[in-house]
Amino acid sequence: MARMSLNPANPFATPSPLPLELPDFAAATPEAVREALAAGLAEQRAEWDAIAADPEIPTVENTLLALERSGQLLARVLPVGFTLMESVGGEEWDALEAEFMPQLSAHADALHLSAPIFQRLESLDRSRDLLGLDEETDWLLQEYLRDFRRAGIGLSEPDQETLKDLNQRLAAAETEFSQRATKALEEAAQLFTDRAELDGLDDETLDALAQAARDRGEEGWLVTLLSPSQQPLLPRLSSPATRGRIMAASLARGDGHDPASDTRALILTLARLRAQRAQLLGHATHAAAVAEEGTAKSAEAVADRLAALAPAAARNARREGEELARLAAEAGEDFTAADWSHASERLRRRLFAVDDEVLRPYLELDSVLTNGVFWAAERLYGITFHERTDLHGYSPDVRVWEVREEDGSTLALFLGDYYARKGKRGGAWMHNLVDQSRLLGRRPVVMNNLNVTKPAEGEPTLLTWDEVTTCFHEFGHALHGIFSDVTHPSLSGTEVPRDFVEFPSQVNEMWMANRAVVANFARHHRTGEVLPDELLDRLLAMGSFGQGFATSEYLAAALLDQAWHRLAPEEVPDDVAAVESFEAAALEAAGLAHPLVPPRYRSTYFNHAFGGGYDANYYSYIWSEMLDADTVEWFREEGAEDGDGGLNRAAGQRFRDELLSRGNSRDPLESFRAFRGRDAEIGPLLRRRGLE
Repeated sequence: MARMSLNPANPFATPSPLPLELPDFAAATPEAVREALAAGLAEQRAEWDAIAADPEIPTVENTLLALERSGQLLARVLPVGFTLMESVGGEEWDALEAEFMPQLSAHADALHLSAPIFQRLESLDRSRDLLGLDEETDWLLQEYLRDFRRAGIGLSEPDQETLKDLNQRLAAAETEFSQRATKALEEAAQLFTDRAELDGLDDETLDALAQAARDRGEEGWLVTLLSPSQQPLLPRLSSPATRGRIMAASLARGDGHDPASDTRALILTLARLRAQRAQLLGHATHAAAVAEEGTAKSAEAVADRLAALAPAAARNARREGEELARLAAEAGEDFTAADWSHASERLRRRLFAVDDEVLRPYLELDSVLTNGVFWAAERLYGITFHERTDLHGYSPDVRVWEVREEDGSTLALFLGDYYARKGKRGGAWMHNLVDQSRLLGRRPVVMNNLNVTKPAEGEPTLLTWDEVTTCFHEFGHALHGIFSDVTHPSLSGTEVPRDFVEFPSQVNEMWMANRAVVANFARHHRTGEVLPDELLDRLLAMGSFGQGFATSEYLAAALLDQAWHRLAPEEVPDDVAAVESFEAAALEAAGLAHPLVPPRYRSTYFNHAFGGGYDANYYSYIWSEMLDADTVEWFREEGAEDGDGGLNRAAGQRFRDELLSRGNSRDPLESFRAFRGRDAEIGPLLRRRGLE
C-alpha cells in the first residue's frame, strides 16, 4: 500500500485540540473519515514496513515500542468512524463501513503475516533474560507472539493467501449481517392506530410512541424493537393480540419475509468461512480456535460448563412456566411465549407486590445516572463527575462528563448516548474513543450507548428495572476503560480476552441492588419521594425469581452460537431453509427447546454471533459471571464495613488497583487471583441463579 499524505485541513490530520483529544464530531463528515482512514492505513503500513526493514539489531525500542507507537492517524479516525457507523448509521455510513471493513481485515493480516517483524519479535524473545523486561513489557511481547501465531504466521505462503481471502470475505459478510440486522429492527417496528390496542401503557409511554411515529412520518403509535427476542413493553401490554403481534415481529426478524433484511444466507456463509479458516489454522472448529484465545482454553471446557447449567435451568423454566400457565388459566387467558413476561410480571406483583408500572416513576434516567451509577462510583473509587456542556458529541442527545480524581485532577472523559434512533445499532455497548496509554501520554475517553425510547419533548425518561441494570452494566465496562493505568496502548482497558471482558461490567450491576444506592437514585420524578422502604424490601427480596427463564433463554443463545461454530465446513447446510431446522435441532439436543422460552437471540438476528465480536464467544457472559458472583460475595462479606455491602473506598480501591486498572497488562486471571486471593469458585453463581 503506497503511503499517501492527508490534506492538512482534514480534522484528523492532527490530534484533536479538544480536552483529552475528544474527537471533533462536528467536522467528522463521511468524506473526511474516508480520506483519513485511507491515509491512516497507508501510514501505518509504511511504519510497519520500516520496522521490518530496519537493519539494526532488534530492540524493545525499535521493534516492540515502534509497533505500539505506529498508527496514530488510524487510532484517531477509526474510533470515530465506528462510532458514527454504529450510532448514527444511514446509507453513507453503511457504505463506508462496507468499503473499509475488508480493508481493515487485510491491514491486520499485513502485520500478523509479516515474517520479518515476527522474526524480530522472536529475536527479542530469545534475549528476554538479557533484556531485563518489566512485567508489562514482557507480557506485551508474549501477546504479540501469541497473536502472530494464532493469526497464521506459521502457514505456507499459499495458505497465507487463502487465509487473507477468507478474512476479507468474513469481514464483508459480518458487516452485511450487522447492517441487515439493523434494517430488520427498523422493519419490525409495529405501528398501532387504535389506542385501545396499547392498553396498559401510561400516557408518558404513549406520548413517546406517538413521537416515534411522527419521526417516521406516520400517525399513531410506533413500537420500535430492541435486539433481544423479548421486548420491554410486553409485560405492560394488556392485550394478548398486541403482545402476540410484537413477539411475532421480533421472532421473524431476518427470516426471509423481508428480502432486504434476510440474514439466512449470511449465517451459512459465515459459519462455513469461519470453519474453513479454523481448519486452515490447525483447529478442529471455529469454537475451538476462539476458546483457545480466551481464559476457557478449550471448546470442551465451554461445552462442559454450558451442559452442566442447562438441565437445571430448563427444569426451573418448566416449573416457572407451569405456574404462569395456571395463573393465565385463572384469568381465562391463553399462555404463549408472547405472554410469558406479562404473566411473570403479574406473578411478581402477587408474590412481592412489585410492579414495573409502580417502579418506573422512581427510575428517571438522569437520577439513575447521577444519583445511582455515578454516586456508587464516587463512594467506591473517590472519583467525581462534572458535566461539560461546552463539549459535544455527534448528536444533541450525547452528553459529556469530565471524570476527576479525589485530588481534582482530570482522569478521563465519559460520554453517554442513551436514546434509540433510526440507523443506530440495537442493544447497548461501551467503547473507547481514546485509549489510555502512559507511553503515548493519553488519558481515556470512554463512551456508553443504550437504546432507551426517547420521550416526548419535556417529558421525563422513565426506565424499567432491566434498563437500570443495563445502565450499571455498561458503566462497569466504562470503569474498566476509565481506570486503565497501563503503559502500552494495545493492553489498555477492555483489551482482555472476550470471556473475561464481561466480568467488571457484571460486578458493577451489584450496586443497583445495594440499599444505599437504590435509596439515593430511586426517587419519584415529580414529587421527589424516595422509593418506599417496603417496596425496596420487596424488590431486593425477589432474589432468583424468574431465573429459570432468564438462564434458559441466555443458555439457548449461547448454545446456538456454539452449535453453529462447532461445525466442520462440510457440515454447514447449503439451503437457507435449513437455518430454522438447524436451530431447532441444536436446542433440542441441548435440552432447551422450550416453545415458551425462545432463545434470547434467534440465529437470524444474533448480531453478537454473526455481526462479529462474540462469534463462538457468547458463552463469555456466564463464564465471566462465575468470577462476578464470587467477587460480589467478597464485597458483601470480606469487603464490607458496618453493613455497607462493600460500598466503601477500601473495597473499591482494592478492586480498582488489582483489576480495573490492569487492563491486559498481565494474565487477567492473575489479576483476579491478586484481588480475590484464590481462583474463582462456582458456588456463588449456582446460588445466584437458583441452580444448586
